[in-house]
Amino acid sequence: MFYLWSADLAAGAFTWLTLLPVQRRAWYWSVLVRDGEPLLHVADVDLPLPTSGLRVRTTGLWADHHCEAPFEQWTVRNECHAVALDDPADALGRAYGTAAAVAFDVEWYAAGEPVAVDGGYAQAGEAHAVIEVAGGPIEVVGPAARSHTWGGLHLPTDPFGAGRYEAYFAGPDGLRIRRALTAEGWTTTVTP
Repeated sequence: MFYLWSADLAAGAFTWLTLLPVQRRAWYWSVLVRDGEPLLHVADVDLPLPTSGLRVRTTGLWADHHCEAPFEQWTVRNECHAVALDDPADALGRAYGTAAAVAFDVEWYAAGEPVAVDGGYAQAGEAHAVIEVAGGPIEVVGPAARSHTWGGLHLPTDPFGAGRYEAYFAGPDGLRIRRALTAEGWTTTVTP
């Protein structure tokens, strides 16, 4: 998972790729939030496993996560068809909205050593991103983070307060996730 935000919280984004090797599938979730604009939401819960690296591809979605230098630098890109949602909670249902093309080009740089988290590790960073949307590119340079966990999903179930923006995901097997952008970054919890 890679996530970034501007220091003034005017924009934020993340990509989340989960590999399910026993089930021979993967799921992908990506979000862009920005002042005065609907949330751009991309979700596919039934992708084939990557055949090379961390690249997933299907109709309307191409995403790649490439390690340039372990624990130092990653390149994260996607080109996809998103849906623009006025109410982010609509993603928990059928996610009806206006179709919107979006493309991320993110360079993620480490800003500290990895730290242990439940089931893996997390690492603070800085991102330099150009995100292409209708109306022209958005440039975001600011704080970022990434996390890598394995085994089962290790998500907190404790509720947290509101953030500047919120995003929701309805995943396989009844999984429902809420994320919120705060001054400290993106927070995550499982929702009922």
